Amino acid sequence: MRFQFGAPIVRNVIVAIGLGAGVAACTGGSSDTPSFGSMAIDPAAGSTANISSLTAAIQRDPQNAANYNVRGTALGQAGRYDEALQDFSMAIQLNPGFYQAFSNRALIYRQKENPQAALADYNQAISLNASYAPAYLGRGVLYRQSGQLDYAMADFNQAITFNTSDAKPYYNRALIYQKQNNHVRAVADLDTAIALDSNSSEPYNARGLSLMQLGKLKDALTDFSAAVNRNKQSAEFWTNLGIVEIRTGDVSRGRDALNRALILKPGYGPALEALHNEKPMS
Repeated sequence: MRFQFGAPIVRNVIVAIGLGAGVAACTGGSSDTPSFGSMAIDPAAGSTANISSLTAAIQRDPQNAANYNVRGTALGQAGRYDEALQDFSMAIQLNPGFYQAFSNRALIYRQKENPQAALADYNQAISLNASYAPAYLGRGVLYRQSGQLDYAMADFNQAITFNTSDAKPYYNRALIYQKQNNHVRAVADLDTAIALDSNSSEPYNARGLSLMQLGKLKDALTDFSAAVNRNKQSAEFWTNLGIVEIRTGDVSRGRDALNRALILKPGYGPALEALHNEKPMS
């Protein structure tokens, strides 16, 4: 999920979905699999030159809320969450109607694992702008992570209504369909997410998991390969690829993939289990 600038002044952790024995579902907070739609970390955003330039803009116009929102965005992208929180709070203090700043601050609260504060800010953003899709998306993720799937589904539906071109709410809605064992609808949403954003790895992995549940192993193999090609540092993706390679008869490559997962994450349970238990399907 990206920070928002926008008017009035200047211009989403994945839960384990448990699909099948041995399959490594995406897990929120893992060290090697970023959540699709979560805040992208960009250390360059926090460079001395960049922050100095943004600070100079604040010094020239200290009452301009947008300047704090912009610097808060850079600080957040650099992983400097406490400083970002201060800037977004100042932006809100200067302009209490700045709904983008509320949504941005909520994203920081999510990074700091303060879901209640994040929820309050998303609610405020929505109360200020009832058609603001990023706030529905962020709030929906909070609801999904806490198991409030009906509320999450409603928010993802709203996010899609207000922005049909964003892949993230389709992806998140698909995760709910997977929890409900509705893999046909999950695949349909993941098809849309991938069509809208073909470069992100997580939707391919998620679609592969649903395709496995539907018995479409060759299609799942294609998706797990696509996920690995886009993120070679994910033990989960390598594990899922290895499992399907073994099940489709390519045992040697499958075991290589599982061992690659264990190099990335030593002792990773699903990979160890697959190495011992997976066999080609007859």
